[in-house]
Amino acid sequence: MSIFAFNAIYFMLKISELYIYPIKSLPGVTVTKAQVTKTGFEHDRRWMLVGENNRFISQREAPQMTQLLVAIDEDGLKITHKINGESLILPFNTPPLGGRGASRVVVTIWDDTCVAEFVGNDADDWFSQMLGFKCRLVYMPDDTKRIVDQKYAPGDSITSFSDAYPFLIIGQASLDDLNNRLAVPLPMDRFRPNIVYTGGHPYEEDLMGRFTIGGISFRGVKLCARCPITTINQQDASRGKEPLKTLASYRQKNNKVLFGQNIVHTGEGIVKVGDDLHVLSYNEDEIFMVNITAKKIDKYLV
Repeated sequence: MSIFAFNAIYFMLKISELYIYPIKSLPGVTVTKAQVTKTGFEHDRRWMLVGENNRFISQREAPQMTQLLVAIDEDGLKITHKINGESLILPFNTPPLGGRGASRVVVTIWDDTCVAEFVGNDADDWFSQMLGFKCRLVYMPDDTKRIVDQKYAPGDSITSFSDAYPFLIIGQASLDDLNNRLAVPLPMDRFRPNIVYTGGHPYEEDLMGRFTIGGISFRGVKLCARCPITTINQQDASRGKEPLKTLASYRQKNNKVLFGQNIVHTGEGIVKVGDDLHVLSYNEDEIFMVNITAKKIDKYLV
């Protein structure tokens, strides 16, 4: 019997939430189904705000980004400022949006660079006004291929403007376990996953190797190191010490606080809330073992 094999009988794993983040570091959109494309969910992180040096901007330095709500309509995105109610429409089929035209630029996400298109001065002016500093909006065209870190994933895996990988998965049981340790429970939006599932045991996603959802193959490649964005209240942009303070007490390894699993995929199709998650194999390499998870392996491996 393999690791956690008892789950197949007693704890069915089912998809409970799906999130798309069209504009990097802005709030996500909750959906009941999502199209899986080569770079991840359709529309996920295909847009990004950059500074004057064309480097990405995130909530780390601009927590007010939490106040720009995003909706996915049939023909495009609608971004609305939570406080003043002002909105901007970004059509899917007409980037760039007016202004300077389809000028291309090399943008930087952490240590990566890739080609993007400026969306236009209308969008630049709107975001600059709403956020209170000068910035520009870029879009990732279909011919841009951003390869993920090949130390951890296959060389043909690509992503959009995500930090590093096309998907992040977290089990609801993991958040429940964390919340049981916190004085004030936190919502899942602090962790910005794409896929949430129910069933199983806390932190079981740490060990997921190969698995399928809706007939699409996924592979867990790297535990997710968490940054200060998790300490930003997504409702009012205020900062605190949690959950990093508590997570560091039991989910720290090599000076990194880990929560959730980065995953890559093979194939395209639709995943839906309610789909079964079928685990085909588990990762047993030491890099996937983190405190409580490793103890579970010792207990259940027979």
